[in-house]
Amino acid sequence: MSYMALYRKFRPDQFDEVKGQEHIVTTLKNQLMADRIGHAYLFCGTRGTGKTTVAKLFAKAVNCEHPIDGSPCGTCSSCRAIAEGSSMNVIEIDAASNNGVDNIREIREQVRYSPTEGKYKVYIIDEVHMLSIGAFNALLKTLEEPPSYVIFILATTEAHKIPITILSRCQRYDFRRISIQTIADRLQDLMEREHVSVEEKAIRYIAKAADGSMRDALSLLDQCIAFYLGQKLTYDKVLEVLGVVDTEIYQKLIGLVMEQNTSGVLDCIEEIIWQGKDLSQFVTDFMWYLRNMLLIKSGDVPEDALDISGNNLEIMKQNAQKLDSEVLMRYIRILSELLNELKQSTSKRVLTEVAFIKLCKPQMERNYDSILDRLRQIEKQMEEMAKTPLASQTVLPKEMMEEPAAPEIDLNDAVRKKFEPATIKELQKIAEGWSQIQRKLPPRLKYLMNYSKMVVKEDSESLCLLFPNTPDGEDGKMTFERAGRIQQLEEEISNLVQRKVRIECRLMEKTQVENRDYFDLSKIKMEVEFQDD
Repeated sequence: MSYMALYRKFRPDQFDEVKGQEHIVTTLKNQLMADRIGHAYLFCGTRGTGKTTVAKLFAKAVNCEHPIDGSPCGTCSSCRAIAEGSSMNVIEIDAASNNGVDNIREIREQVRYSPTEGKYKVYIIDEVHMLSIGAFNALLKTLEEPPSYVIFILATTEAHKIPITILSRCQRYDFRRISIQTIADRLQDLMEREHVSVEEKAIRYIAKAADGSMRDALSLLDQCIAFYLGQKLTYDKVLEVLGVVDTEIYQKLIGLVMEQNTSGVLDCIEEIIWQGKDLSQFVTDFMWYLRNMLLIKSGDVPEDALDISGNNLEIMKQNAQKLDSEVLMRYIRILSELLNELKQSTSKRVLTEVAFIKLCKPQMERNYDSILDRLRQIEKQMEEMAKTPLASQTVLPKEMMEEPAAPEIDLNDAVRKKFEPATIKELQKIAEGWSQIQRKLPPRLKYLMNYSKMVVKEDSESLCLLFPNTPDGEDGKMTFERAGRIQQLEEEISNLVQRKVRIECRLMEKTQVENRDYFDLSKIKMEVEFQDD
């Protein structure tokens, strides 16, 4: 007898053998036992989740001569005929190749005749979303009022493409992606029945690579067994067959990205390509690695949720402590965009190299998370400079080398009339202690204040940080508005003037400059003193 693929050989014969879809199986079994069978069902879900399998089991169960708790017995003539594919009561139609009006008209002609054996005629229409609009319209009336002995089961991976008029006439069941643990348990059980020796780590990786599809998992396992026929299937052998990259490469790669070692990153990609690894799979797995690091950063998570070994978990925790969550999200965003581009591209290597250069060099992007990454790198450079006596010789951007200038007070008679003497004294205190305030701020805030002006509005005693209406100014305003940063500046100034001071962040519009509706503290000159009248 010719060899039969694992996913065909071990297709469930009973509802209890269907894994990961208990919410659907229980509902259907209850309908069968209570004789509350509907006339039209819609099975939705991703590939390999059991839609066609459950449809065939349901077709068996409604025609079974001796059902057991809602499940087909599997031994009666009707069950055997359906299993062999010779039953006239179960008609399977592939809507991808039979999507015309004429095909549906044939169904309408056939439903007129009652079944010669059994109770029901069951029509299973797979990939029903492929039907044309005309075919859907032709099916509509039959689907709405079919004969009592006809059941329609529509299966699809894209329910949003089905007309609402069809959806409203069906009982809809959404098939979930099957969990890694459920797939791994099923594969382990089947390998014991097949007497094949497989490492548990290899089983779990195949279950993870299947992405929630039991059929994909069985196909991948079948491929790995065939390559190493008669040998024990190990984790390393699975990696070799599937063309994926070991976790150690990802650990090395994230370290090179953090160090901004572009040439080292490109060498890693070169090595992966020469090993014949699939770039799309490599990017997908690296995204999973970064996802695990992000989960570690977000709080305590169980090892099962990360699906990695204890040794790798410790290394991942160390790397996660060195990166901000915003940076990890930027990495994932860039790789997600790359993955979409790789699906249609013929130059996968070029796109992959450019994306990884972006990971190393955030200055290549102008969005918010890239700017935060650049600031993080500048802070790191400044911290390293503070630890070495040669810090003054390190070349940094000009704006980072210059300390923000202290405000100068310049109060003429016109200005003096606009403020109370007490307010003028407070402004002088702020100007005198400005350098002290600056030293207490973190480097990132000092850097961003180079783009701003500290002003007091003429009609109010509250202070305001004015930023220019430019990309740099907008980024500075957004950063200061984040929780805890503007409050820190308010606290320092409040301590100086011995009262609560509120600070607002705004963008400087052209009209504000022309109308002069504020007083710029940078115009204050310290050598001028005032005496109370």
